[in-house]
Amino acid sequence: MLLSHQFPYQLTISLVVYHSKPDDLLPLINSIKQINVPVKLIVSDNSETNQLQLFVEQNNGHYIFNNANLGYGKAHNKAIQFAQNLAPYHLVVNPDVVINKDCIENAIAYLNQNPNTGLLMPKVLYPDGQIQHLCKLLPTPFDLIFRRFVPKSLAQLFKNKLDQYELKNKDYLKPMHLSNLSGCFMLIPQQVFKQVGLFDENFFMYLEDTDLSRRISNEFDAIYLPSVSIIHNYEKGSYKSKKLLLYHVKSAIYYFGKWGWFFDKDRLVKNKKVLYQTQV
Repeated sequence: MLLSHQFPYQLTISLVVYHSKPDDLLPLINSIKQINVPVKLIVSDNSETNQLQLFVEQNNGHYIFNNANLGYGKAHNKAIQFAQNLAPYHLVVNPDVVINKDCIENAIAYLNQNPNTGLLMPKVLYPDGQIQHLCKLLPTPFDLIFRRFVPKSLAQLFKNKLDQYELKNKDYLKPMHLSNLSGCFMLIPQQVFKQVGLFDENFFMYLEDTDLSRRISNEFDAIYLPSVSIIHNYEKGSYKSKKLLLYHVKSAIYYFGKWGWFFDKDRLVKNKKVLYQTQV
């Protein structure tokens, strides 16, 4: 592990935006300002205009103007590549997140004490304090199809299956080793990117976090750590937009083409390990 004093910052943070306004980003930026380690924010803007540039720079951030909608993973990759020599740790985060006090300091302390950890996700809360079930098994086609398309009137028939996919039978107050963690907050040592690669840019949006989590878990520990937490104003965009739904479907087709549709032995092994692990 490279020592933090070899870098100008201890953490870089990448944020991808598209047609966002300054007010949309203020809660996250204000929470970043409370972090007690040297941090550099990098905003990768997929908009057609650079109207956010002055706002980002006034808040000590680095602004990347993409001048086109590159997609989520590709835009983050540009920020990660810019950040590779700036800090030992990198955080991929969504614009609708607020980072709770001491979250970053304690998460970095965990990574320092557990050098085989390649990915860390905290406990994720709704604004009202309820836990979001963002720890998941590696998806099967059934999981994605039924989770998205089964009418509510029939959903109860598949409740146990869908609850298992979201690990609702697990204790979300205890740590878990997983292979599928949410892209809303992915804390990753920079050396991990050098070993497993960046986001797969064939995903325009959706499932790029599942793919990266899976690749990281093949080489390192991917950890859900509930002793640290964030607030996430989670909206299921593909449930409200036909365009986003199309992105989701295309990503699912690519994902299963890459890893396997119904015959994915590695998925079976990893999911069984998650389901039967002892939480401590």
